[in-house]
Order: sequence, then structure tokens, then C-alpha cells
Amino acid sequence: MNLILLGAPGAGKGTQAEILCAKLDIPAISTGNILRAAVKDGTEMGLKAKSYMDAGALVPDEVIIGILKERLAADDCAKGFILDGVPRTIAQAEAIEAMGIRIDKVLELSVADQTIIDRMSGRRVCEKCGASYHIQSKKSKVEGVCDLCGGKLVIRKDDEPATVLDRLKAYHEQTEPLVAFYRERGKLAVIPPCESIADTTAEVMKALEA
Repeated sequence: MNLILLGAPGAGKGTQAEILCAKLDIPAISTGNILRAAVKDGTEMGLKAKSYMDAGALVPDEVIIGILKERLAADDCAKGFILDGVPRTIAQAEAIEAMGIRIDKVLELSVADQTIIDRMSGRRVCEKCGASYHIQSKKSKVEGVCDLCGGKLVIRKDDEPATVLDRLKAYHEQTEPLVAFYRERGKLAVIPPCESIADTTAEVMKALEA
């Protein structure tokens, strides 16, 4: 099964991708991971991406899609894959179609902006070991101190309210149009907001069986 997970930053795509990966025994592929791997492995597309990244520029669509194509040719994708964070734009979605990559289902995790802002601005990360916490749903035993190593818990720049608002704006402008794009193709399933991660997974499995 070839799947795409859509949703705003903080909607829980990474969490659901990990769960689906284990349940369906197919790899979860995120843009960040494949970019880092291609750069590390020194592939042709990886070297191209590195030249943009070193210059502080955005990696263009054709390079991202080229790296994706390399990754999807790997043996572990033979039974399917889960794309998380790609495609990000209509142009990328069209490039995926043009490459002849079949997509069976697109799952949109629907979460209100305010919920995302609350969720992300409550995240805390240990600056020493990288363990993650949340001031409401996953508190450390001692406020501001990591349970594992005693390091200081900090807010990542990505989770600061101003940054979250910028990322949500970019999502609504660039990525949200993909919802209509895949709905027109009969591929879209909308996953409603749920109370817990397990409830979201149950809705996802229901959509995949439909």
C-alpha cells in the first residue's frame, strides 16, 4: 500500500507514520530523512541537494523528487511506503504522478490551528540528550529538568509560537491545496480530530480498510 500523510506541522503525522510502519511493515519516508541520507551517502541527487543546503537555499522540487525516486527504488519499498512531509506542493504532487508512482490513499490528519499552537508551544526538549516532553501531556518529574539525564528542558526554535504561526501559514498556502488535489482523484480520507493517539490510529486503520 502506497500512502501519503497530509496535515499541518504538529498534527501528528510522524507519530502515525511510525505506528503504521510497524503495523503494515512498510517504511515511513520523510523529506528530512531522505535528504540527510542522500547527502550522507553522496548520491548524485544528494550532492546536488547539499550544494543548495550549504548555500542556505531551499532544495528545489526536481532534486527532492529525484531523491524520492532513488529512495522508492529501494527493496524495502516493494510492498509499499508511507510518505510524510512530501509532496509539499501541487508541483511536487504532479511530479510524483509524472514519475508513474502509484498512490493508493492520502490521509489528511485534520487538527485545528489553535490545538496545534497549544500542542507545539507546550513541547520541551532536553538540550543534553534530546528527550522530549510536554507541559500538559508528558510532564517531567521536576519542572524544567529531564528525567533521563538531568539536563535542562528548553523550547526548540521550531516550537516557539511565532515560528509555529509562520509554519502554519506556509502549510495553508502551499500544502493545503493538496487536499482538494487528491480529493478530485478519489484518493483522500479525512481523519477527524481525536482525543488520543490510539483513537487517531483506529480512525486511520478504518480509512485504510474502507
